[in-house]
Amino acid sequence: MSIADNLHAVQERISKAALKCGRDPHAVRLVAVSKTQPASAVQDAIEAGHLLFGENYVQEFREKSSILPDVIEWHFIGSLQTNKVKYLSGQTKLIHSVDRISLARELDRQWEKTGQICNILLQVNLSGEETKSGTTVSEVIQLARDTARLPNLSIRGLMTMPPFFDQPDRARPYFRELRKLSRAIADLKLPGVRMDELSMGMSGDFEVAIEEGATLVRVGSAIFGERL
Repeated sequence: MSIADNLHAVQERISKAALKCGRDPHAVRLVAVSKTQPASAVQDAIEAGHLLFGENYVQEFREKSSILPDVIEWHFIGSLQTNKVKYLSGQTKLIHSVDRISLARELDRQWEKTGQICNILLQVNLSGEETKSGTTVSEVIQLARDTARLPNLSIRGLMTMPPFFDQPDRARPYFRELRKLSRAIADLKLPGVRMDELSMGMSGDFEVAIEEGATLVRVGSAIFGERL
């Protein structure tokens, strides 16, 4: 199947999952994860009508964004080092992976130079796996409080990556927990903090994530095939 066919199939699955749980399919956006894929594959997806892409690596983002059309809405979804923030400054619509105050402060500093606001999600490591980035459940509320004080950042929601399971339904408790955390932070009514977005669910489990409230699903292999 072509990338266009794969995109259509994934969008159909998103719509069915949303309708199944009484949600508006338009409330769920597909982030096409293009990491390790060539710019030509992204171009194929653009020609199929898709404009929202997520990159995991700063160098790849820089290379692709420099040659692909400006119509793309870029999200950065990977682990981010503070010394690489300057290369994203003012060029990404949303950063999904803010997990520490030092990173938040550097984002604030770099975006101040652009005169823009940096939209971010706080990444939470719900599984406790050492191989995954993210702040802890016990620390995320304090991170939200501290980050909310930074004038050039806007917290828009939360992101998580559950453990990999062969049975997608086993990821459900992690998605449910993120939604619960989101509500707890929303109840704090921190100035400038909105819990509009839940970035959760990937190729193997995004339908379950949608049932638990995902607004952004990050899908790579189901669109582009296996990583190169």
